[in-house]
Amino acid sequence: MPIKSLYPDAPELPQINIHYPLLRRPEQEKWQNFPVHIDAKTGETRGFRDFVKRVEWAATALGSPVETDGLGLSASKNDMIGIMSENCMDYVTFAHACFYIATPFALISSHSKPFELKHTLALSKATCLFIDEKFLPTALPIAKEIGLPSERIFVMTGNVPGHKSFAQLIDEAQSKRTKILGVQPVKKDMLAYILFSSGTTGLPKAVMINQGNLLSMLAQLVLLSQASSQPPKPIDPAEPTKILVFLPLHHAYGFTTCAVRMLLVPMTGIFMSHWNIDWALDLIPKYRINVLPLIPSIVHQLVHHPKFAKTDLSSVTSISSGAAYLPPDLAKKLSSYTPKEASMVDGYGMSEGTLAIIIMPPAGSLGGRVNPKKGSSGVLIPGLVARILREDGTEAAVGEVGELWVKGPTISPGYWNNEEATKEAFIDGWLKTGDKFRVDEEGHFYFADRAKDILKVSGAQVSPVEIEDLLLAHPKKLIHDATVAGVSGGRTSDEKVPRAWIVLSIEGEKLGAAAVIKELEKWHQANLSKYKWLRGGIEVVNEIPKSPTGKVLRKELQEKHERRLENANKARSKL
Repeated sequence: MPIKSLYPDAPELPQINIHYPLLRRPEQEKWQNFPVHIDAKTGETRGFRDFVKRVEWAATALGSPVETDGLGLSASKNDMIGIMSENCMDYVTFAHACFYIATPFALISSHSKPFELKHTLALSKATCLFIDEKFLPTALPIAKEIGLPSERIFVMTGNVPGHKSFAQLIDEAQSKRTKILGVQPVKKDMLAYILFSSGTTGLPKAVMINQGNLLSMLAQLVLLSQASSQPPKPIDPAEPTKILVFLPLHHAYGFTTCAVRMLLVPMTGIFMSHWNIDWALDLIPKYRINVLPLIPSIVHQLVHHPKFAKTDLSSVTSISSGAAYLPPDLAKKLSSYTPKEASMVDGYGMSEGTLAIIIMPPAGSLGGRVNPKKGSSGVLIPGLVARILREDGTEAAVGEVGELWVKGPTISPGYWNNEEATKEAFIDGWLKTGDKFRVDEEGHFYFADRAKDILKVSGAQVSPVEIEDLLLAHPKKLIHDATVAGVSGGRTSDEKVPRAWIVLSIEGEKLGAAAVIKELEKWHQANLSKYKWLRGGIEVVNEIPKSPTGKVLRKELQEKHERRLENANKARSKL
């Protein structure tokens, strides 16, 4: 039986270009020219009205016909505009210019290595590319190899002879007084943009987000705000909320939070080109930051950084965590440093869901009918329905763990140029998330594990997350990070056994690696069934490798371990 959201369905918005509800709402006419974007490095500031006008000129430069000195980009010509850039103010201008001309764009990771960039450019079928100056030497030979002409490559930040920059295109359109292009009409099923999955298994896939997905996300946010027990804060453009923008804008979490959702209220984004913890801890008190969108790996860094406890966090009013599972103990530790009145928003989402799928409700939502629950990821957002399925495809019982499937207006239509992957993950409108959850009688969802990461030991399922949480819960707090994955050593050649990689805390370093391992061996064996024991061993590492979005790269640790085993076996065979 499908599980429906506890919230009423969000109202359906008319079929309009997303530009209108984001930048042309009636109440925005009264907004002052408050600082909407600030460059954290240079201090350059852009006002809201200046930003809207810049979007107009950027759209005119990109979409006007070639004969009027525009680039002539259009969805009708099957154009796909690629962007590979670190965070900057004009990244947001670029995205909204693309919305304006209703031409899809591809968010390409600024961390891409040559092999990855070749894959994403070829898969996206980008017809032009905007790229930071420092990435150009990597991109040019790849572009030539896949047939993307050099004259279709533009500089996003920087200055390179022979390649016009994004800013230069805007300046030329203004100086030539090019006729301002009108906002282009859209249909809800029109592609808005593509972004790439993390690729933890195989090559990244390009997730499609259409105009209807974005409109539905905005409607959900409005409904969630109305359902909250807290009266909405009066809008005062003279005192905008300040948000620290460091999450990569090429990722779903960073893009929807800092390029889309922040425009629903007067808000100032302080743009960091990249994450640097010392820089961030200086910026929070300097700009009196109110909103911190975080990921678990950065939460780990913050709470264990010696400077964090001394940083003035009194301005912080809201913290969110996304992109990966945040252990409750870690969330609690973070909250101990922030003001008591600051809200802590956790949930669950993925690129294929536009962003959020499950959200922790504020206390007293829907007239007191919906409240937060400790240990829960939250409840379904408005308009979504879910199913929890066993491995055989049957419905799981209440409280039973199974794979989460979701359906609704914010679910992606599929993967760009990958029909096989689309058919595998999207079935009759349902998205197979690949994540294990259980749901209680009141509609609260509890994360169990990644379906792909679940181990089978002696025929029984073993959850790496369960073991990780137990290790981190050791009463002596000997470690501050851990991950568990399967390695060789099972009873059969294809059976994997759990192995843990741990990062010592200050207390753990004082005790010593060998003693910590001994303590954790006793601890987990005393608290877990025997088939869940770490038969693959425990290894101390300096850090747990993670993607830029905070997802643990278990495969990297597994492959390194297997190579060591293989080399050791070869050495023994020679004796």
